[in-house]
Amino acid sequence: MLEFEISAAAGDARTGRLRTAHGAVATPAFMPVGTYGSVRGLTPVQLLEAGTEIVLSNTYHLALRPGAETISKLGGLHRFMGWDGPILTDSGGFQLFSLASHVKVRDSGAVFRSHLDGARFEMTPERAVEIQRLLGVDIGMAFDVLTGDPGDRHAAAPAAARTAAWARRTRDAQRACRERDTGDTPTEFFAILQGGLFEDLRRNNADAIGELDFPGYAVGGLSVGEARPDTLATAELSVGLLPADRPRYMMGMGTPLDLVEMAGQGYDLFDCVMPTRNGRNGTLFTGDGTLSVRNAVHADDDRPVDDDCECYCCRSFSRAYLHHLAKRKEMLGPILGSLHNIHFYQRLMADIRSAIRDDRYAAFRDGFVDRQGRPQETDA
Repeated sequence: MLEFEISAAAGDARTGRLRTAHGAVATPAFMPVGTYGSVRGLTPVQLLEAGTEIVLSNTYHLALRPGAETISKLGGLHRFMGWDGPILTDSGGFQLFSLASHVKVRDSGAVFRSHLDGARFEMTPERAVEIQRLLGVDIGMAFDVLTGDPGDRHAAAPAAARTAAWARRTRDAQRACRERDTGDTPTEFFAILQGGLFEDLRRNNADAIGELDFPGYAVGGLSVGEARPDTLATAELSVGLLPADRPRYMMGMGTPLDLVEMAGQGYDLFDCVMPTRNGRNGTLFTGDGTLSVRNAVHADDDRPVDDDCECYCCRSFSRAYLHHLAKRKEMLGPILGSLHNIHFYQRLMADIRSAIRDDRYAAFRDGFVDRQGRPQETDA
């Protein structure tokens, strides 16, 4: 049910298509984050018009509320959220880090105290498979463990070992489910590579999960506070450890510069809350860097956010109007900001794919990095 083919390459960068039960995705691709089954402030139609082909949601949060069984009874997550295209779900491993004061991790799995009401909630690799299959998503993630400090070997080593063991249990659980099922369930699973900033841990983890023959692989445990040079170096090492004929997913990254750098390293899928979170705060992305529409310099500026952008926001409204909405705290402001940022990210991915097909990726990357580094605005 999951097929991946590479159609062109430029250095380590590659472009292709990922085919799922709910449609094909041109890669490299960016997945807007709809943690609770909704990309905040945007309708599925708006996401499609912005060029989105695949979205991400979160197993842990949906399992807490409204519950995987409820969503399954209502026809699955695609029907529930009104999105007909592919969906990938993060299994909740990041919540082990972000909710660390409420979780106990052991070899069998993890026990949470819900951040909503304090209720006890247990997640195991088998339960993560069950939940994601109930949701009916196209791609689920194996339950993994990461650390808050990827430079702490004493934490990274056991986390990587558990991640590998849980990947094997994920594969076994999925096979058992398929043998038990009478009908087809579209969900395929990716394993996650962990190991902190340590090359030997990453290599050992890659060997352990690689032999399990998953249809796709992800890289986790980065962008959690380490220095950017360490992030880029570990990302480059990690992608080279994963099977080249499978989709390779960099989890939780990132900025436009992250996407350009890591697509050049050979990653195929990305996700991040940044475009919508920044959009809600009035920080908007352009080809020349970011700007904050809250700054007074935009109060009488009749220009669009980005002269090169064709999104509804840039076609219809001025920086001055967006500044006005931000100052008045009108709900339309975050909606337009999020819409523009998602459109910018999807246009950037299209430009990346085009540069790869034309075998000019190095020049594209250098030009983009140069433009993003230029100063754009000053407050008045």
